[in-house]
Amino acid sequence: MRDFLARLPKVELHLHIEGSLEPELMLALAERNGVTLPYASVEEVHGAYDFSDLQSFLDLYYQGMSVLQTARDFHDLAMAYFRRAHAEGVVHVEMHFDPQAHLVRGIDLAVVMEGLSLARREADRELGLSTALIMAFLRDRDAEEAMWVLEQAAPYWEMLDAVGLDSAEQGNPPEKFVEVFERARRLGIPRVAHAGEEGPAAYILGALDRLDVCRIDHGVRCLEDPSLVARLRDEQTVLTVCPLSNVRLRMVERLEDHPLPRLLDEGLNVTLNSDDPAYFGGGMVDNFLACHRAFGWDEAVFRRLAGNAIEAAFVDESRRDEWRRRLAEA
Repeated sequence: MRDFLARLPKVELHLHIEGSLEPELMLALAERNGVTLPYASVEEVHGAYDFSDLQSFLDLYYQGMSVLQTARDFHDLAMAYFRRAHAEGVVHVEMHFDPQAHLVRGIDLAVVMEGLSLARREADRELGLSTALIMAFLRDRDAEEAMWVLEQAAPYWEMLDAVGLDSAEQGNPPEKFVEVFERARRLGIPRVAHAGEEGPAAYILGALDRLDVCRIDHGVRCLEDPSLVARLRDEQTVLTVCPLSNVRLRMVERLEDHPLPRLLDEGLNVTLNSDDPAYFGGGMVDNFLACHRAFGWDEAVFRRLAGNAIEAAFVDESRRDEWRRRLAEA
């Protein structure tokens, strides 16, 4: 099964590039940039990966990204993940990035964009790996700041495949960002949003109705509302589910307890993704293989899931057709 899953052409729709920062690179960048971390070894970094909830993860996540200082750092971060993803059969990565988390550290948006843009071109040229870029707003910060960031990104609007909404969900409903997402809609930028991870099913409804998103990141708590489930099924709204993330952040105690099988039984448009692979136990093959072990899924199920992601990707039809062909041959 591992060999099959590695061959399967996989499209990753839910990846936070800052969350791909492996301990080895974190320590190397800290040394390069003179950043002091409370860890002396890779083992000590791994030892900190015991999260009780989303917030405990975010505290470490923001601490780790403090080593990202220059365009070279963002390039090295992205290329390190692109190479790992390519090696396990990923053909396309849609990466969220968090400009506010860097701006508050004094890192200009131009620095982030220069490094990520260089890595995207290099990945396409050297690996044949295509990418999309999703600029995410931190929902636990002010909507006014998010609007300011969107306007500051004007030189890069053409480079954005979507805007998104992430970070601490509890107490930060989608409705808080209606004006920001309406501005993005008027600019012609697609919208996605995290919803129904820690937050209730009502947050999924809010993201759909008030933010006009084209897909829901996570969305696993939709099952709390049967009418919402029926709507998601009827509209075939894409859910970018992240199995190992949900376990590591204690959404479920064990993967065997995850609602993924029920989501499929309900006929929902589910995709599998890694979220923050450096922190949550692995990349795409690891997430797929964990589901095989937990649920006994066969090759047909994984072809279906991979196909769902191919159809949902922000990509031109020529690439999509190529992936469809490769999927049929896998």
